[in-house]
Amino acid sequence: MSASAVHAARIVLERGGERPLIGVVLGSGLGAWSATISGRSSVPYAEIPGFPEPKVQGHGGELVLGRVRGVPVACLSGRVHLYEGHAPQAVVFGVRILAELGCRAVLLTNAAGGIRADLSPGSLLLVTDHVNLTGTSPLVGPGDPGLPRFPDMSAAYDPTLRDLARATATTEGITLHEGVYAGLLGPSYETPAEVRMLRTLGADAVGMSTVLEVIALRHRGVRVGAVSVITNPAAGLSARPLDHAEVQASGAAAKDDLERLLSGWIERLPPELADG
Repeated sequence: MSASAVHAARIVLERGGERPLIGVVLGSGLGAWSATISGRSSVPYAEIPGFPEPKVQGHGGELVLGRVRGVPVACLSGRVHLYEGHAPQAVVFGVRILAELGCRAVLLTNAAGGIRADLSPGSLLLVTDHVNLTGTSPLVGPGDPGLPRFPDMSAAYDPTLRDLARATATTEGITLHEGVYAGLLGPSYETPAEVRMLRTLGADAVGMSTVLEVIALRHRGVRVGAVSVITNPAAGLSARPLDHAEVQASGAAAKDDLERLLSGWIERLPPELADG
């Protein structure tokens, strides 16, 4: 863990709030869930030393501490991306703060294009694995003392967390698809030929985030769960041009299901798993 992330976490705690057990990252157009956090203590990213500020519409810019159904949480409302010109280490700075705050499990959300035919806009996809096609990793460069140089990624998306997400979806009456997420650099959307390539590689959805965060969290031994909100069919699967406004609108349409899934998921996470 970089000294700057350690310092940033200390600043956040000094602003108020208790140490969290669970971290949450909210993607494009999905920031409304943070309003469900009780006893909120928020810190704008601009006031956290070293924290890059999101510039993409639909991404907030604050770290919120509080409780969800009695569970202490830390929520990153908005994220930064490689395509904004940030280095990989800057992209994962927020989740490294979550690890330093004490989160032993982090639930990630993102907006994604659906590749598989049954993934229509508004669908929720439980991520079971990913394909990193960004061309980089947050671990490139000198290794961190005391941490593995070559972390295992064979169970990047924690099986127990996935079981708890399925149980939550069943209880809440939410249809929860499952599949593989492909992370690309962006910011241009994929071409139809690239989408055909991704399908051949085994991807079910595609986006421009998440994979670097997962690598950084697993490097620290933090358990990871992730859900994609399918906001549009991927290129070549619809006659309509792809548009960021559609991404935001579909995120808003999935708001209720996502809120119930995230909150129920957190409630089901036993403290011993978060601490393990």
